[in-house]
Amino acid sequence: MTEGKTIIPTTCWECSTHCGAFATIEDGRVTKIAPNPDHPGSLGAFCVKGMRGLPELTYHPDRILHPMRRTGERGGGAWERISWDDALNEMTDKLLAVRDKYGPTALCGAVSNAHFSRGVSLALLMRALGSPNWMMNQDLCGGCRGLSDKITGLTISNGEDIDNTNCALVVGRNPAAADPSQWLALKRAQKKGAKIVVIDPARTQAARLADLWLQPRPGTDAAIGLGLIRWMIAHGKHDAAFVEKWCHGFAELKQRAERYTPEVVADLTGVPAADIERAAEYYAEGPSCFVSGHGIDAFSAGVQTFRAFHALVAISGNLDRKGGNRRVKRPKGFTNYIEVLHKPEFRLPLGVEQQTIGADQFPLWAGPEGWQTACNNPGVIEAALSGNPYPVRAMYVTGVNIVVTYPDTQKTIKALKTLDFLAVGTHMMNPTAALADIVLPKTTGLEDEEVSLEANGPCLSAIRPAHAPMGEARSDFDIALGIIERLNDRGIAEARRFFPWDSKRAFNNFLLGDGPIGMEELLETGYATFPYELGNFDDVGFKTGTGKIELYSERLAELGLDPLPDFIAPRVEQTDTTTREAYPLVLLTGAREKTYHHSRFRDQSWARKVSNDPWVQIHPETASQYALAEDDWVIVETAGHEGRCRLRVRVTEDTLPGVLRTGMGWWYPEAEGPDFGALDVNINAAMAYDGPCDPVTGSADTRGMCCRISKTNVVASAAE
Repeated sequence: MTEGKTIIPTTCWECSTHCGAFATIEDGRVTKIAPNPDHPGSLGAFCVKGMRGLPELTYHPDRILHPMRRTGERGGGAWERISWDDALNEMTDKLLAVRDKYGPTALCGAVSNAHFSRGVSLALLMRALGSPNWMMNQDLCGGCRGLSDKITGLTISNGEDIDNTNCALVVGRNPAAADPSQWLALKRAQKKGAKIVVIDPARTQAARLADLWLQPRPGTDAAIGLGLIRWMIAHGKHDAAFVEKWCHGFAELKQRAERYTPEVVADLTGVPAADIERAAEYYAEGPSCFVSGHGIDAFSAGVQTFRAFHALVAISGNLDRKGGNRRVKRPKGFTNYIEVLHKPEFRLPLGVEQQTIGADQFPLWAGPEGWQTACNNPGVIEAALSGNPYPVRAMYVTGVNIVVTYPDTQKTIKALKTLDFLAVGTHMMNPTAALADIVLPKTTGLEDEEVSLEANGPCLSAIRPAHAPMGEARSDFDIALGIIERLNDRGIAEARRFFPWDSKRAFNNFLLGDGPIGMEELLETGYATFPYELGNFDDVGFKTGTGKIELYSERLAELGLDPLPDFIAPRVEQTDTTTREAYPLVLLTGAREKTYHHSRFRDQSWARKVSNDPWVQIHPETASQYALAEDDWVIVETAGHEGRCRLRVRVTEDTLPGVLRTGMGWWYPEAEGPDFGALDVNINAAMAYDGPCDPVTGSADTRGMCCRISKTNVVASAAE
């Protein structure tokens, strides 16, 4: 500390990486955010989103700092400032009015996920109102990985020990844009002699770093995973002793993988057989770790794809091994966010939870047995529009911009407009908030207090508030608490059962429990490590029906689903000839940029200077075929959907001929509302949200679909 300047340890939570940080405070304002080199998870890694995005978000001149009520027609942009008492009272009364008229299931929440306090706060609030319905974005971002991890029983999320590995198998992930901690770790490991194998249809920064890059056709990754399994078994490179003691269904997996010879895999994926065998040889020289990303999510066979690679981790002896994939473990007494949602004292009656939208179709995702108990997102949108299976008439959306992030932008907007009541918690006006009846100002990561378990440490991390909230901003927890208190005042005493804490600090202390790590310690250092024992399977076991890693899933078999991982041809390869002729290209979405996280930071000047418009990568052969040049604008359309999207061309050999690669989340804050360009430049406007879907998660197939392009005369961006 120097005169007039204070430096505090904290954690950046702008993404799931949770990098340790130092915040410099001068005259009550954060002037600098820098990496914490001592943080055991991030080890000094950091990215521009934390350094620039978080401060600019906090001090942005257009930040919403007071509750607002809509005064004109929905989406008309007319607002009046109101007090928090008025906002929370009106919100409580409107939600109760809908509940009284239609029943509690007519209420639904929406949030990014339950890995943060905002997700738990929203889900518990819905339960306090009697509704089991809440949506999360992970059906498109990490859901297939999470479900495979749960079904198989590995529990290895974010536990890759790259620094001690001999081979990092990176599948569908570009850490250079998505995870600075992983990116630096890959570079360190390679310098020490580790092999980097990347499986990705696009030549990303990770692919350029790789010792071996496999470039499959989009959606064919599962065949490679099964081919690696076959090679490991055929060459005696699997861990026979571990498999015998801790794996269920090895014989069945071996039989399934037998048909995936290098030659067959090459035919299915377009990857040379020799490269598949070379990848297997690298991985066999363990310890090896599996580094996965969202690139293999959002396919209708996403869970099967992840299960193939998770099975590979299991049989190779790389589970909970130094240099392999560590299991998620926690210090004594600690309760993780998702565990809160599964605690008996916070559950609704079984019959109510079984009414969760999607629970009948996707029981491992939605409802009482679900991973995070969330509902099926496309089902909620349909329920709002048609009343099937029952009406959804009111929503509370916080920490997520669903108009931009959900496929079929037009349908989402239409659904929100039909609601009797919509409340949105946000930092900035955006296409979702523009349709609200009530807008609530939220705190940022510089103003709130959080605590979480970090598997990449392993350690606990904390956000330490740098200063009091700007204006009248409140945390998601405090907003939910305010409604809970009003429910109690209105005679609904049962609501307190779901929200027994009277402050955010009390909730955080609840998470820490009676263990050795206290909140004050966490806030003082920004993190705290705890003892971690590798390979203690006898002590902790596996949370599956058999008590073992389920290569063959008994639960999937009970549900009538394939109990073994398998390759399923992507949608484009199952499409009839007539449609393929009309839509001859393949659309690959989900590309990441360093400057943006999903739909965030589109309203920040530094980010727009780096990347001002939504782009689409097109191979030179494809560009020549359509007479396209760099910076041309094209219209993208997908088969079976009336929407379209306008994107700016980047001509590059980083994508395959005939494959268009683009990101998601685009909108123009400077454009006219209420959609702010989301119906024009957001790829989700060109995609449906109704299938085909993954049979386990219900995740919509939003990658690897048939599409077509046409040049447009509209060449200027909204900012020009």
